[in-house]
Amino acid sequence: GYLTVNIEPLPPVVAGDAVTLKCNFKTDGRMREIVWYRVTDGGTIKQKIFTFDAMFSTNYSHMENYRKREDLVYQSTVRLPEVRISDNGPYECHVGIYDRATREKVVLASGNIFLNVMAPPTSIEVVAADMPAPFSRYQAQNFTLVCIVSGGKPAPVVYFKRDGEPIDTVPLSEPLEASSGPFQDSRPFRSLLHRDLDDTKMQRSLSLLDTENRGGRPYTERPARGLTPDPGILLQPTTENIPETVVSREFPRWVHSAEPIYFLRHSHSPGSDGTVEVRALLTWTLNPQMDNDALFSCEVKHPALSMPMQAEVTLVAPKGPKIMMTPSRARVGDTVRILVHGFQNEVFPEPMFTWTRVGSRLLDGSTEFDGKELVLERVPAELNGSMYRCTAQNPLGSTDTHTRLIVFENPNIPRGTEDSNGTCS
Repeated sequence: GYLTVNIEPLPPVVAGDAVTLKCNFKTDGRMREIVWYRVTDGGTIKQKIFTFDAMFSTNYSHMENYRKREDLVYQSTVRLPEVRISDNGPYECHVGIYDRATREKVVLASGNIFLNVMAPPTSIEVVAADMPAPFSRYQAQNFTLVCIVSGGKPAPVVYFKRDGEPIDTVPLSEPLEASSGPFQDSRPFRSLLHRDLDDTKMQRSLSLLDTENRGGRPYTERPARGLTPDPGILLQPTTENIPETVVSREFPRWVHSAEPIYFLRHSHSPGSDGTVEVRALLTWTLNPQMDNDALFSCEVKHPALSMPMQAEVTLVAPKGPKIMMTPSRARVGDTVRILVHGFQNEVFPEPMFTWTRVGSRLLDGSTEFDGKELVLERVPAELNGSMYRCTAQNPLGSTDTHTRLIVFENPNIPRGTEDSNGTCS
């Protein structure tokens, strides 16, 4: 007798679909059994998923000459009603027939197929790398958007658009050095930084930055941070005195870049279930004038998707912080909390917050405090009327908001008996 077996090929299938595996075999012998196996662990384990045991003869003619050969075609099917990613892998169909010469002997043959199960990505998000980060009018900054796409199999194709138009990117295989400044260390990047460089502006900007550094951290809304600079510095010919009315929308000319160069890097992290997490990193030298209010979208193409997946963010500087103080009527000895609980606009990326006390130090003696909430423990009476400034900033810009603390007398604490920390002596 003879026996040929083959499984009909299948294109890649999508997780969740119903799939039918078809095993066709042709023989002139009497069928003994059909067994389907799922092969796992690189072929070392075969899991039996279907068995048909034919102990009786079927589909034979009733001709007297029993030995006459007659081809018989069979098909065995296995239906997987809802395919999962874990169903991905090889399958085998084994068929056995009785040998026509000796009925005790069984002839075996098999066919195999690899079931390729695809899965569309389950999530997509766009975040800003290295956030929160300060804003600077005086130094060009690298900025990176990260698009994270999870749950896809195979790995999806990820790309960026700006204001609905595809971005022409330069592919990178290695991450950019964050500490090297805006692409200074590689020749192709130098033209980006020095394209519109004005030496006079640069000197003035650097001298202002030095003035800031004498008074604390180089934040930008008001370069002098309310401190009086050294008179010697102000007399230098390259120094420019910026009044308190300057807003963060004024930038040195050298920041301008009409055509930014975008660099794109991909990383892939395989998951235990066969899916891949893809991270696409888009890096360029930020221009706060041009990039504020720019809409960036990350799009994903995948064979299991009928249309691209998308996530988008709009780069926006913080504007109009809303400050809440509790309790609203503070008394001597109370713990006062001053919190930023929103803005006039949606802000992206995440801003950083810096608190200072105008004209003096904070209650704990520090010059400033970083965080969304400033806590003043057991306020003393001498803090009455003190002004607090909150600087909110992200790489697109910065803004200041002031609030005044009014401290009322506490009838439970006789006047003159509390120390400088507001505790009774």
